[in-house]
Amino acid sequence: MTELNSIDNNPSNSQAEQSDSKADLQAQVIELQMNLSHLEVTIERLDEVITRQDRDIQTLQRQVQFIYKQVQSQDGEGGVAPFDVIADRPPHY
Repeated sequence: MTELNSIDNNPSNSQAEQSDSKADLQAQVIELQMNLSHLEVTIERLDEVITRQDRDIQTLQRQVQFIYKQVQSQDGEGGVAPFDVIADRPPHY
């Protein structure tokens, strides 16, 4: 730790070196800000996709429920007959 303090207080460190390190830090901060912006856009797009998929899933669930109710009502009326291998044999046999 004392070495770091002695380096910072050392008059041999030039203004150019300090300027370069500040420029490097600024470049890193700018890069981090750009990465954060890209991540925010990606999150917004993913949120839109998830919202759309949720609507699609809800629609599909309603359709499946409707089909299920139709099949149940047909079973009660005797509209759906069980498959019989002998009775459903093609005529060429």
